[in-house]
Amino acid sequence: MDLMVAGLLLLVMLVLLASGVWIGLSLIAVGALGMLMFTTRAPGDGMAVAIWGIGSSWTLTALPLFLWMGEVLFRTKLSENMFRGLAPWVERLPGRLLHANILGCTLFAAVSGSSAATCATIGKINLPELERRGYPTSLALGTLAGAGTLGLLIPPSIIMIVYGVSADVSIAKLFIGGVLPGLLLAGLFMGWVIVWSLLNPDKIPAGEGRTSFIDKLRASWGLMPVVLLIGAVLGSIYTGVATATEAAALGVIGAFIIAAAQGSLTRESFFASLMGATRLYCMIGLILGGSAFLTLAMGYIGLPRHLAEWISGLGLSTGWLLVALTVFFILLGCFLDGISVVVLTMAVLLPTIQTAGIDPLWFGVFVVVVVEMAQITPPVGFNLFVLQAMTGRQITEVARYALPYFLLMCAAVICLYTFPGLVTWLPGKMIG
Repeated sequence: MDLMVAGLLLLVMLVLLASGVWIGLSLIAVGALGMLMFTTRAPGDGMAVAIWGIGSSWTLTALPLFLWMGEVLFRTKLSENMFRGLAPWVERLPGRLLHANILGCTLFAAVSGSSAATCATIGKINLPELERRGYPTSLALGTLAGAGTLGLLIPPSIIMIVYGVSADVSIAKLFIGGVLPGLLLAGLFMGWVIVWSLLNPDKIPAGEGRTSFIDKLRASWGLMPVVLLIGAVLGSIYTGVATATEAAALGVIGAFIIAAAQGSLTRESFFASLMGATRLYCMIGLILGGSAFLTLAMGYIGLPRHLAEWISGLGLSTGWLLVALTVFFILLGCFLDGISVVVLTMAVLLPTIQTAGIDPLWFGVFVVVVVEMAQITPPVGFNLFVLQAMTGRQITEVARYALPYFLLMCAAVICLYTFPGLVTWLPGKMIG
C-alpha cells in the first residue's frame, strides 16, 4: 500500500514538472493531494504553518544576503581581473593557462555560491583568451565544466544553506566542512591537467616568458580586495566571531565597498543587483516552502518512516547504502537542478540516514559533491547548457569533454567516504 501511495504521488509530481508547473507549486500540489487522499486532516492550516515556518526561519536570512553579495560582485571588475591576476602564477605549471580556469572558478565560487554563475562568468573571460592562444578545446571546456561545479561546494554555497535549513544542520559548520573537499576537487582537476599536459606536451602552447615576483603581485592586485573579503567572511564564521547570517551581512557590506572603490557601484547596478538577488531568492523560497509542506504531508501519511523501515530491513551496510544513494542522486540530477534534488529528497531520506548512523553534517557535503556530478551529466547538466550556449557546440560533445572531471568527482566521493575527517575535521576545530 505504501509503495502504491509513493508511486502515485511520484507520478503526479513528474507529470506536473513535465508540464512546466513551477517546482514550488508542484511540491505544494502533491502535498495537498496526498493529505486529501490519504489522511483525514485538511491541508489548509498545515500548508500555512509549514510555509510560514520556513519563510520566517532566522537561519534562512543568510541566503538572500549571500545572493546579494554575489550579485554585487558579479557587476564589479572581478571577472575582468581574474584571468590577468591568475595567469602569471600558473605559467610554469604543465598546462599553464588551463589552470587559470580551475583557480578562477575556485575563487569566484567563494563569492557567487552558484555553479552556473561561476561557469558562465569565468568562461566569458577565459574561453576567448584560451582559444586565441591555441589551447585544446577539450581541455578548455572540460576544466570549465568541472571546476564550475565548485560553486556548489566552496562556501558560501547556496545549496548548503538549503540543505542546512531542510536537515536542521548548522550552516556555519556546513560552510567550513566544504572547504577541504572543495580544495581537494580543485587539486584533483589541476592534477589531471598536469598529467594530460605531460603526456601531450605538443598540444600545449609555449609560455610567454617568465614574470618576476613583483610583476605577479602587481598583476594580482585587483584580486586582493575579493580575497580579503572571502577571508573575512569565512574567518569570522570559523573563529566564532559571527554566525553565517552575520557573516553574510559582512559580505554584502564588503562587496559594496569593493564596488564603490572600483567605480562600478551606480544607481543602476545597485537596483540590478538587488532585483537579481530578490528574484533568485523568491524562486528558492517558493521551492523551500513547497518542500516544507510536502515534508509535513509525507509525515502525516507516514511514508518517510515506512521507507526508513523498508531500507533498514534490506540490511545494507553503510557503504552500499551510500553507493545506492549516489546512483539515485546522479539519476535525479540528470533531470532536476541541485536545489530541487535536495529539497525533494531530504524529507524522505533523513530518517533513513539517521537510522544508518550517518553524520548529517558529513552527509550534507557528500550530497553536494554528488549533486555537483549531476551538473555535468546530460540531459539536464546545467553547466553543460551554459557552455553549449556560450560556444554553440553540441551538448554531447561538451559532456564528453567533461567526462574525466566526472570520474575525478567519483574519486573524491570515495576519498570522503574513506577519510570522513576531510569534512568533519575543520568544523570540529571551530571556535564558538
